[in-house]
Amino acid sequence: MNPDSKSRFLRASIAEAKKGLESGGIPIGSVLVIENQIVGRGHNRRVQDKSPVLHAEMACLNQAGRLKPADYRRSTLFTTLSPCDMCSGAVLLYRIPVVVVGENRNFRGPEEYLRSRGVDVQVMDDDECVELLRRFIHERAELWNEDIGETGD
Repeated sequence: MNPDSKSRFLRASIAEAKKGLESGGIPIGSVLVIENQIVGRGHNRRVQDKSPVLHAEMACLNQAGRLKPADYRRSTLFTTLSPCDMCSGAVLLYRIPVVVVGENRNFRGPEEYLRSRGVDVQVMDDDECVELLRRFIHERAELWNEDIGETGD
């Protein structure tokens, strides 16, 4: 995939993240791409849907619907933030070969584990992704900590 396509699909993920923020949720977005076409879109919907599992990547896969195993194996998942353990598990389950990450400064999921399992994890270190989430964490730390499982027990 050429750099222009990567940038275009990351921009689509950022647009999803902004939708999540505008609807009262956490600004993380994702798109699933097959043959340079977006086949699924999603943003974190834990707050909006009162769901424990609708992270952006999970919402994106859900919106894409049931795909054939061969389709997942030729797809690329774009996400504004490094995927957590749950979302990484979905990548492994469906054998998605490439994950393009907008940023991993605010949170880093098990990227090395994904790589050890053969996933090509590419980190873009996009400033807009970093700042969007950094601002949210500053303003809504309690909600952010809940999202990543840091409940402060």
